[in-house]
Amino acid sequence: MVTSIILMNVERSKINEVAQQLADTTGVSEVYSVSGNYDLVAVCRVPTNDDLAELVTKRLLSIQYILKTETMLAFKAFSRHDLETMFSIGLDGR
Repeated sequence: MVTSIILMNVERSKINEVAQQLADTTGVSEVYSVSGNYDLVAVCRVPTNDDLAELVTKRLLSIQYILKTETMLAFKAFSRHDLETMFSIGLDGR
């Protein structure tokens, strides 16, 4: 599974509309409206790098009002759930 984070600048009056279109797009897991230098952040999960290329260069390109994107590829996930599992090994007395 390939995970990417895509930062987007969107025409201001269309942020909610674009966010909904993104949320309805296959491969897009989550969409957040955010403060700061970007308007939306999409977390994308697809099977292969080729699928990511298709998502970014074709599907997202077809969504009107996205002005600029920056795509980051995730190497490794760290989460509280992973840490809880790791640190609970051997705590049940076995």
